[in-house]
This record gives sequence, structure tokens and C-alpha cells, in this order.
Amino acid sequence: MPGRALSAPQLLGLGVTLAAVAVYFGFTLNQLHDLRRIQTETVERGQREGLQLVRVQNDLYEIGLTLHQMEEGGPYPIAGYHGAMERLRLDLEEALEKEQHLAPGARTRDQQILLDESLRRFWGEVDEMWMLAADRRDNEARTMIRTQLDAERTTLNSVVARLLVQNSDAAWASASTIAQTYRRAEMNLYWFLTAVLVTIGATSASVIRFSRRAYERQERLSEERKVLAGKVISVQEDVFRALARELHDEFGQVLTALGAMLQRARKRIPADSPAQGDLAEIREVAASTLERVRLMSQMLHPPVLDDYGLEKSVEWYIRQFEKQADIRIYYEKIGNGPVIGEQVAIQVYRILQEALNNVLRHARVKEAWVRARYTPVDLCLEIEDHGVGLPPVERQSGFGLISMRERAGLLGGTLEFFKPEQGGVRLALQVPLRAGAPQ
Repeated sequence: MPGRALSAPQLLGLGVTLAAVAVYFGFTLNQLHDLRRIQTETVERGQREGLQLVRVQNDLYEIGLTLHQMEEGGPYPIAGYHGAMERLRLDLEEALEKEQHLAPGARTRDQQILLDESLRRFWGEVDEMWMLAADRRDNEARTMIRTQLDAERTTLNSVVARLLVQNSDAAWASASTIAQTYRRAEMNLYWFLTAVLVTIGATSASVIRFSRRAYERQERLSEERKVLAGKVISVQEDVFRALARELHDEFGQVLTALGAMLQRARKRIPADSPAQGDLAEIREVAASTLERVRLMSQMLHPPVLDDYGLEKSVEWYIRQFEKQADIRIYYEKIGNGPVIGEQVAIQVYRILQEALNNVLRHARVKEAWVRARYTPVDLCLEIEDHGVGLPPVERQSGFGLISMRERAGLLGGTLEFFKPEQGGVRLALQVPLRAGAPQ
């Protein structure tokens, strides 16, 4: 309430509440930190164990390829593969030793015994095969590879595959357990937060109610201002269009007729008459005035906007602006614009006009950049100069800036100002062209 300060008990209660919240949050965050550490360790351990099992599978695959070459009678005699097989054996045993230290607790002793027994039988038969090869009994050795070693290797590979599946299941189980713990901690936190919020909400209901009413009123006023701005801009465009038509149709025709009348008058006067020079001068003034009236009409509402759309209007206006302002404009267009409705086109065109006029009036430069990017869903227009830059925020109250922001707001777009690395101002307009946007 206005003019009413908090009492000592209220301050004490608020302090106790905030202290309780801080303590509980600290305790909960500490628990979550421990859980995250355990989760990280569990996941990393499972990943390392899985990598070792994959390494074992790769070694078994390489051993299978080597046995196949030995059976098929490769480029070397069977004894020539002894070194390669020994390297694979050492790598396989090293991988299994590391994997055993990382094995999850869910693995049973029988599973480990089955893996050890399968490995022992396989290498025992491999040693017998080497003995046959050493006695130059290669055919018997190949028969042993085909009938016994392939079967033992397949059995060993199946055991390793089951261990991989079990490792994956254990990882999922650990993740599920940790997730449940997270959910319990989160639910406790939510219950505590609910109690705190209810307590605080009971003491601040009047403030919330007052703030809501003020916000609703501000929102209503903002909406009314937006509607009013839209109507003002619409009326302004109607006035511009009427003035442009009046200038073109009335004054333009009058000046055209005046030029024709002066031409007829010159034909009736002798060529050596001094009046010929005066009439020629008057006709030049009429022609110059007609050109300026036409240009003014086009600036108020360019016919190219109605005839050819926004893209051509932007290009036309930039060329006209360069001629009038003596400022070099570097124009870049990206993409091909979709069909853009009159409402969007005229507002974007006016923003471009105002931005370039600001460059002429305030930037004190001889060059500027205009970039237009068209996509099926939006239109992005940038006007950049490297001049003196924007005035301080407290002085950014000109009608031109307000008008540009209002026009962008009517289109549901955004208008932002940036400072390029070279200095100056970059104006960025983004207008949505999706379904439901103003067209």
C-alpha cells in the first residue's frame, strides 16, 4: 500500500523465509551435484568398458580374417601367420584384462568363468594348430581351423556380444535409477517452492493485483496507440496517394498544355523576333517545373510500386536518391522476393525512404549500403552508413525514428539499430511474410 512501510516482524519473517529457501536450495544443489558426479563416473565407466568390449570384438574379427586366410591358403604358409596371431592375442588379452576391471556389478561369476573358459579353449586349440603347422601338417591344421577354431571363435564372439548387451542394459538401468533420483529431488524442490510461493503470494496479493491492473491498462493503451498509429499512417498514405494523383493528373496536364501552347506561340512569331528567346526560356521553365512535379508525385507515391512491386521500387528509389542526394549507394539483393502485398510493400518502402533521408541529413557521408534479402518466409532490409552515428538515447525522439518503428510494428516485424565496426549506423528491418502476416 502507498505510504506504508514493512514492519519489523514482516522483515524478520521475510528474512527467515529467504534464509530457509537459500539453505534448502544449497542442500538440494549439493545433492544434485553429487548425483551428477556419480552419473558422470557411471557413464564414463560404462563407456570405457563398452569400448574395451568393442576392442575385443574387433580383435576377434581380425583373428577370424586371419584364420580364414590360413584356411584358404593365403600368400604365406600357416606358420607365417604366427607373428600376426600373437600380436592379436596380446591385444585381446590386454583388452579383456582392462574390461574385467571395468565390468559392471551386474555381471555374475558364472559369466566371467564362461568367458575365461571359452578363451582358454580357443587359445589351447590355436596352440595345437601351431604344433601341426610346425610339423608341416598344414592340411590337418586347416581342417582344425575349419572344424574347431571357427566354432570356438564364434562361441567366444557370442559371449562377448552378450556381455555388450548386458553392459548396455546395466547402463540403462543406472541411468534410470539416477533419473528417478533426480525426479524425487526435483519433486521435493517443487513442493518446497510451492509452499514458499504460497506464503509469499499471500502477503503480496495486493501488489500483484495492482501490478496486473496497471499492466492490463498499459497493454490496452498500447493496443489503442497501435491502432491509432495504423490509422494515422493509413490516412497519411491516402493523402500522399491523392496528392500524387493530383500533381500528376492536374498540375502535370496543365504544365504539359502550357508547354504545347508555348510551342504553338513560337511558331506564330517570326524566327528573328526577340520574343522567341523569351518564349524558349519560359518553355524551359515549364518543362523543368513539369519534371519536378512528376518527380514529387513519384516520391509521394511511386507508380512503380503499384505496377512492379517492392523489389523494382527499391531499385528505382535508390537510383533516384543517388541522383538527388549525390550519395553513392551500394545495393545488394539476395534471393527473389515472393509476391508481397501492398500493405507490406508501402511500409517497407517508407522505412527505406526515411532511413536514406536520415543518412542524407545526419550521417555526413558520401556513400551508403543497402542490402535486401528475400526468402519465402521473411524480408530483411539493412541500410548502413559509416558516418557520425546515432545521437544519445535521450535525443532519439525524432519523428522519423518513431515513424519507422511504428511501421515495423504494424507489420509484426522488428527494427533494430547497430553500430558497425567502421562506425556509423546499421539499420536492420525484419518483416515476416508467413501466412497470417499483414499483406
